[in-house]
Amino acid sequence: MELISIEDFLKLDIRLVKILSAERIEGSEKLLKLRISLGEEERTIVAGIAKFYNPEELVGKKVLYLSNLKPRKIFGIESQGMILALSDGENLSLIVPDREVKEGAKAS
Repeated sequence: MELISIEDFLKLDIRLVKILSAERIEGSEKLLKLRISLGEEERTIVAGIAKFYNPEELVGKKVLYLSNLKPRKIFGIESQGMILALSDGENLSLIVPDREVKEGAKAS
């Protein structure tokens, strides 16, 4: 694994977001369309977590999000960032805070 500098890390804008809505994407077994809130702004993202989470269990969850990833179209939907998760190859777990923190809070 390549080591990065603190300057490289500081380029990442990782924020806490609240999932406002989640729905399956027709034609995909892996993808969900999520609407998220960064506090003062809402965005849409496509996340490959449908095999591990049902849409209804995600609504209201607060998770970590990489906000300054270049947008890209996935299944015709512009995905504006990436939800962060942990994976061991078999299971996947979203990264959630262990206490209440406001939406939009920046990871450091």
